[in-house]
Amino acid sequence: MTVKRIAIIAGEPSGDVLAAGVIRELKLLYPDAVFEGIGGKHMQAEGFVSLYDMDSLSVMGLVEVLKHLPTLLSIRKSIKQHFVNNPPDVFVGVDAPDFNLSIETYLKKQGIKTVHYVSPTVWAWREKRIYKIINACDLVLGIFPFEKAIYDKYKHCYQYVGHTMADAIDISPDFNSFREMFSLKMEQKCLALLPGSRAKEVASLLPVFLQTATLLIKKLGLDKSEHLKVIIPAANKARASQIHSIIEASDTPFDLQVTEKSAREVMLASDAVLLASGTASLEAMLCKKPMVVTYKMSTLTYKIMKRLYKPNYFALPNILADKLLVPELLQEDVNPELMCKQLALYLNDEYKLTQLPKLIDEFNNIHSRLRLGADKKSAEAIQRLLENTAK
Repeated sequence: MTVKRIAIIAGEPSGDVLAAGVIRELKLLYPDAVFEGIGGKHMQAEGFVSLYDMDSLSVMGLVEVLKHLPTLLSIRKSIKQHFVNNPPDVFVGVDAPDFNLSIETYLKKQGIKTVHYVSPTVWAWREKRIYKIINACDLVLGIFPFEKAIYDKYKHCYQYVGHTMADAIDISPDFNSFREMFSLKMEQKCLALLPGSRAKEVASLLPVFLQTATLLIKKLGLDKSEHLKVIIPAANKARASQIHSIIEASDTPFDLQVTEKSAREVMLASDAVLLASGTASLEAMLCKKPMVVTYKMSTLTYKIMKRLYKPNYFALPNILADKLLVPELLQEDVNPELMCKQLALYLNDEYKLTQLPKLIDEFNNIHSRLRLGADKKSAEAIQRLLENTAK
């Protein structure tokens, strides 16, 4: 049997985690396989060779992308040529549709089998992108159950695989062990702040998150800093340096810790989470934590999205439940007063006894629907495509 060459491109940390799981399972099917493309630390830990720094692709927003367009176009041109010169048996684009779909389309025309893992949000806006997806890839691997309907509508090959985070996180986690990890005292309340993994997100959200925590001390009547501990997970060393710089310029009258431990560990130790919208909100839900989901974007990007975006919600827990489970704040609503009001409710002992169990029941229901063994299902689907066998 010839050695399989499997190309993968992940554009951001969440995709890095998804792809790493698939690589792990594919290695069981093809022990001698070679994996290369663009990926982060989790993929590289599985023996993946990254040809470029993944952070160079981590750009978000319609307007923001324009600033980085020359670099993105240069990388895309180079990576296309590399895979034409060194054809893989299959190319897997993980999320990052604006970058990956173009590469998939190009490679598919060269006779290379292509997969897109994580459906573009055609269910949310710009549905006609489905035609571009059909032209780009032989198979779409989807992480949410509501996506299948739109692919059935257009008769394109799609498999719902669930979400790898739902597999990795226990339905009923042992919260105490994570509190011990951060030396949290029994009486201490803990707030997790997750302002995002990108520099722009952190610069935009962290100052107002810190102001919110300061207000929270007063709102809860906590006159001693040890009564509230705030923990901020840094996605990498660059974000850690940026976070420390912002903290130094802020007044933070509470016990504050910046850690390079995972966001998941921080959330599992916390009583509540204040975060930037995205995959982190899904992870907080799987960790069974009450949260406030926020996002700020450029004014022009917001105006464009407001016209095009179809769902009633933008936070993933709300989209999956098809109802408002957790508060979501956009643009000018991302202010300390509104966020503090909701977080104070979450940290109230009465809320924990009366309302939190109901929210956890909702989260458990969604968790169960997402927990399908995503890594293995994805690898097996890729194997079927490689071996041209029927499902």
